[in-house]
Amino acid sequence: MAELAPAFRQAPWLTIVGIGEDGLDGLSAASREALAGADLVMGSARHLSLLLAISCRTLEWPVPFADGIAALLAHRGSRVVMLASGDPFWFGAGSSVTRHLERHEWVAHPAPSTFSLVAARLGWALQDIACHGLHAAPVARLRPHLAAGARAIVLLRDGAAVAELAAWLAGQGFGASRLHVLEALGGPRERIRNARADALDFTDIAHPVAVALECAGEGPAMQRTAGLPDEMFDHDGQITKRPVRALTLSALAPRPGECLWDIGAGSGSIGIEWLLAHPANRALAIEADPARAERARANARALGVDRLEIVTGAAPDALPDGPGPDAVFIGGGLSQTLLEAVWTRLPAATRLVANAVTLESEALVAQWHAERGGTLLRIELADAAPLGDRRGWKARYPVVQWSVVL
Repeated sequence: MAELAPAFRQAPWLTIVGIGEDGLDGLSAASREALAGADLVMGSARHLSLLLAISCRTLEWPVPFADGIAALLAHRGSRVVMLASGDPFWFGAGSSVTRHLERHEWVAHPAPSTFSLVAARLGWALQDIACHGLHAAPVARLRPHLAAGARAIVLLRDGAAVAELAAWLAGQGFGASRLHVLEALGGPRERIRNARADALDFTDIAHPVAVALECAGEGPAMQRTAGLPDEMFDHDGQITKRPVRALTLSALAPRPGECLWDIGAGSGSIGIEWLLAHPANRALAIEADPARAERARANARALGVDRLEIVTGAAPDALPDGPGPDAVFIGGGLSQTLLEAVWTRLPAATRLVANAVTLESEALVAQWHAERGGTLLRIELADAAPLGDRRGWKARYPVVQWSVVL
């Protein structure tokens, strides 16, 4: 069907207006026009207070934010303006609302984001900076970005969160980091102060607040290649060791936005490194032992990927319903029953990797390789170790890895 001419398209009923601390003065002509013609303006108490005179009805957005979406949708058909901070689609409220709407129902007029304002104040090249919205998320999400010389801009909920960030950085070995604390940027209350993370001594921090971080210290940086040091994971010995983990991640081949099932997750190392490969990746870790499941959850939080989903239970019974994953790793509990159950559940083109350590599991993957194809790899590693007054090679248990695409 041909696209309708502009004159016959349905006009949007919702206008999402990004607003800064300069209020009405900083709005574009399109945003001002939308406000002038609105039947209803909906926003937080702070946003509404930035507009001194609104002739139409106003509605304060409730807390928590999700509770306001139904109230907004109840006014579908009226001319509604929704106020949001700066750029509504950069760690903002925009996408939380538009996912409930058809594309023709809304239009948006963003204002400069806080990230842009911070870069403008400090002269930083924004494309080189890690930007994070941590209003309701743990500061540990910054962990993969901590390295001497690295920079980040972080949006935080309040002054207490700034103090929490400073203390956490010091605890990670990055107390020497310089924190630029930027309050109410773009408005009459704007203020910029700075301090070392381990010497932050001011508490009168106003909302909204952002912190620009210049990372410094002796804490360990996290590498961006697969195969983190084993010491970065708390474990009881049930962990895919670093060299084998690197080969396993290579075989799983994570791509942006993909989902992994990590079956027999142990310490969670495979799922965690899958998530570290890209911020849009998802991972589900299935672990039968409750203590190990909790340990995997703690490892994920500590390494900045608290989005790792944990299921405590034994596969195949614990396999989730719904859409299948893009890749599956079987690192524990490998059996004929499990392979059969997984095979029947997975969609075409799913990548499956199974690591076998025992003679029995090795024979099993050899059989499945013969019947289903794929690649069979035997991984034999040895470490240099003392041998009397000299050194020799101490062999590790070999691992047989089966990789296949369904």
